[in-house]
Amino acid sequence: MAERIEKVAGVPDFEYTEYAEKKKAYCLLIPIINEGDRIGKELARAKRFGVSDAVDIIICDGDSTDGCTAEEMLKSMDVNTLLVKKGPGKQGAQLRMGIYYALKRGYEGILTIDGNNKDSIEHVGRFIDKLKEGYDYVQGSRFLEGGHAVRTPLVRLFSVKLIHAPVISLTAKHKFTDTTNNFRAYSRRYLEHKDVQPLRDVFVTYELLAYLSTRATQVGLKACEVPVDRVYPKEGKTPTKISAVKGNSDLMKILIKNLHGDYNP
Repeated sequence: MAERIEKVAGVPDFEYTEYAEKKKAYCLLIPIINEGDRIGKELARAKRFGVSDAVDIIICDGDSTDGCTAEEMLKSMDVNTLLVKKGPGKQGAQLRMGIYYALKRGYEGILTIDGNNKDSIEHVGRFIDKLKEGYDYVQGSRFLEGGHAVRTPLVRLFSVKLIHAPVISLTAKHKFTDTTNNFRAYSRRYLEHKDVQPLRDVFVTYELLAYLSTRATQVGLKACEVPVDRVYPKEGKTPTKISAVKGNSDLMKILIKNLHGDYNP
């Protein structure tokens, strides 16, 4: 039976259902909203590669209505916990919900990945290894040696390489190559740092991803990248929540505000 969390500053109201107790030192947060069969395929891939042997898998749902969070499916795919956002906000709010829950539960580090089955979820071990080495922010990159960018739409490729990654790198004063990629990891030390404070209502959509990409090195913590795969489908609609015009325009505004330090506490 779902339990409810309400009226926590900087966290949307949400419900949580724990299918198992905390088992691992690290967790993997997967934000989703009406992902159809994509999340089921991603979780099946995770099960095939034994991902739940390394992390507790936590679904951060934006209150889907398409049945993609059916309890029996989630349990059969070794999902540890389902969080369902009931308060306002989009991806940023889902991630704040997940971060709050994960920190309260005592995880040493938090990994995140999109739920649309584009990313190599089997590579979670690469992130955990870096966290154990003392890194505080680990960014997955399809552009590093050992990573693979497959069928990336040209407009997305150019925007990442020519705009997003350069602006994020400038802001962070650290070179990153794949900054729109949500396959990443954060140390507990980073998320609880007094000069970071990710649990704030200003992070509604994609602000939190941009902010956490840059804040670690700004406050003197260690950051790095690891190679991953990102594979777009051969046919059909590109799985993304970012619209071509308004979505990309909003991303640019977020990049500029982040560059100017507007999200700093």
